[in-house]
Amino acid sequence: MARLTLKEKLAILSDAAKYDASCASSGSTKRDSRDGKGLGSNEGSGICHAYAPDGRCISLLKILMTNFCIYDCAYCINRVSSNVQRARFSVEEVVQLTIEFYRRNYIEGLFLSSGIIRSPDATMVDMVRIARKLREEENFRGYIHLKTIPDAAPELIEEAGRLADRLSINVELPTDASVKQHAPEKSPDQIRKAMADVRLRRQAAKDRSHTGKRPPRFAPAGQSTQVIVGADGANDATILGQSTRLYGSYGLKRVYYSAFSPIPDASSRLPLISPPLQREHRLYQADWLLRFYDFQLDEITGVAPGGNLDLEVDPKLAWALANRAQFPVDVNHASREMLLRVPGFGVKTVNRILGTRRHRRVRYEDLLRIGASMKKARSFITAQGWSPGALTDSADLRARFTPPPEQLSLF
Repeated sequence: MARLTLKEKLAILSDAAKYDASCASSGSTKRDSRDGKGLGSNEGSGICHAYAPDGRCISLLKILMTNFCIYDCAYCINRVSSNVQRARFSVEEVVQLTIEFYRRNYIEGLFLSSGIIRSPDATMVDMVRIARKLREEENFRGYIHLKTIPDAAPELIEEAGRLADRLSINVELPTDASVKQHAPEKSPDQIRKAMADVRLRRQAAKDRSHTGKRPPRFAPAGQSTQVIVGADGANDATILGQSTRLYGSYGLKRVYYSAFSPIPDASSRLPLISPPLQREHRLYQADWLLRFYDFQLDEITGVAPGGNLDLEVDPKLAWALANRAQFPVDVNHASREMLLRVPGFGVKTVNRILGTRRHRRVRYEDLLRIGASMKKARSFITAQGWSPGALTDSADLRARFTPPPEQLSLF
């Protein structure tokens, strides 16, 4: 095989990393080099982007250490039986790329994943060496997210957590049966054990000793995981049920949903086409409702038949349309829990409504000023000077929110 240049390796291994969606940067501890010591920052002093409510949006170098892999997961383009061009970075090359990209102001951190080479431990050793070199030799204080390998030795994962800001361990598929069918070398029990170990180590890192001294920090930005959507027959209720258990059992910061992409020379067990991207989008919306809006799983997934989310309207609107008897809601008297169920009202909007209510009655114009999406909300609320009348119960209410039909083109 011809020797690849660093640029050619980067093209191959950055493209191969696009299938891993479990990449985020919010929630880390503050570390920067504005004191003149070290290099990099995981605060807002490098490339500056828009700031999200739950943290920053920073640019990361997202690559695989290698796309060689000894496993033969049917859904993975880098599986051992796949006919793809292979490449592998050395430890020094990943460190060099990270530092050089940062110095050019392209990135503020690193997201590093890898195929399994030789063994899980051998792969994890190299990933830990990369993080250690960045932290201890280059004094890099930017963001590092490591995709850990659940079969690796616990002491390797422990060291990874001390060096990185966030760890991720992907469950891959929503059910144990699907994992066993499509990725027989992987063990769902071992994946969950590794996730539980990360949670316990994070909790231990928060406990002070009897002298008040804190132990070394461990993955301060938490852990995340990824679920592939559409590679098996699991419906949305099954996928969200798995996510709910993961959040509750392992204290995950985020579950990412990745729509399955058909790959060359795929197994006949896999679908020939990818699921609609709108399904992935609806899962993220439903995930948000479960975590921040006090919705229950059966409320969200029981609206549409078959346990799947409605692709035409978002999950909160779908629930409201199916439960019109609970509307319209009086914004001047309704509880916080009920206000959060109004389509078009987010958490910030509801908090502002409650704050305004302490001083005076809320008018329709107030809702516009505080940022409510009244195109959705107006059919489901009453306010000072506003009543939807018969709009809430109108037969064509759903049609007001669904996209208009489009004429398909043959060309």
